[in-house]
Amino acid sequence: MRTRSRLDAATVESLLAAAVAAPSIHNTQPWRFRLDPDHQVLEVHSTPERTLPLADPMHRAQYLSVGAAVLNLRLAAVHQGRRPEVRLLPDPRRPGLLATVRLAEPLGADDQWADPGLYEAIARRHTSRKPFTGRPVPEPIVAEMTAAAHAAGARLHVPDIAGTRRLLRLTAAAEARNHAHPDRTAETLSWINAPGANAPYGMPVAALGPPDAAGRMPMRDFTAALPTLRLPALWFERHVQLALLWTGHDRREDWLRAGQALQYVLLTATARGLRTSLLHQVMEWPDLRAATALPQHKRCHPQLLIRFGYGPDGARTPRAPAHSAARPAAPPAADTQTS
Repeated sequence: MRTRSRLDAATVESLLAAAVAAPSIHNTQPWRFRLDPDHQVLEVHSTPERTLPLADPMHRAQYLSVGAAVLNLRLAAVHQGRRPEVRLLPDPRRPGLLATVRLAEPLGADDQWADPGLYEAIARRHTSRKPFTGRPVPEPIVAEMTAAAHAAGARLHVPDIAGTRRLLRLTAAAEARNHAHPDRTAETLSWINAPGANAPYGMPVAALGPPDAAGRMPMRDFTAALPTLRLPALWFERHVQLALLWTGHDRREDWLRAGQALQYVLLTATARGLRTSLLHQVMEWPDLRAATALPQHKRCHPQLLIRFGYGPDGARTPRAPAHSAARPAAPPAADTQTS
């Protein structure tokens, strides 16, 4: 009988470094990890102190972020020769425990479920809020992105020109609402870091996107409340390429699956030389979110819009050190946080 090898510190550090590289709304990094070394399990918890009460009152975006971190953990485990066994929302008594990843071994031939290049793309993937070139993405790459979403339990719809314009109009309407809402503007502002600040969370000024001089691309205006920091407008691509990530249900576990699908799509795009950015504004208003649903699918629950294409590298957002996101294992009764 094979004896399981214990996880050494370097392996755990590598796993967590991959996990915290996941994208999160406003770079809130709303996760915390606990290692149970006896059972070779990594617990993934939510962090109530790093939420957006106005933009994300149901914590749906937080679950998407945590799901993306889980996908990175899965890829890192396979890279380490471990078989990741994932359970979503494993204990109803612990609502803050969103997932567990048991690191089984050995890794069999049937466990090579992802292109090894996706793990290498984790370190390269980050959001680019700059203008793209407008060069069309070849259909085979779009098909790979669509297949990646499907493999993770979600769907990816790439609309035609008319459908893209409709989604952009809805996003622009959502951005206008956000801009006119002082409390939402203040909430966003609280996650912007001053120039030179060495904060591990939030958005550094260098990562903020400029406005579109032609008004075609409704980028989130992070600087709306900073009149002394107005970025010069740039000309964005004329033909924006968008994809709608959606699920057939809208439960907490569906949000976690959608987060894994999101990261699978983003890493696939990165591995193929694409840049990506995320448009979440329209998902922050229930009526506008409902309006993005596909009429031909009765159970279409939109989760996020993904902009993709060829273009310049964007500025990286900071990450908290991997070890700072880890906590010792705790008994179930000790976890009383809510999500």
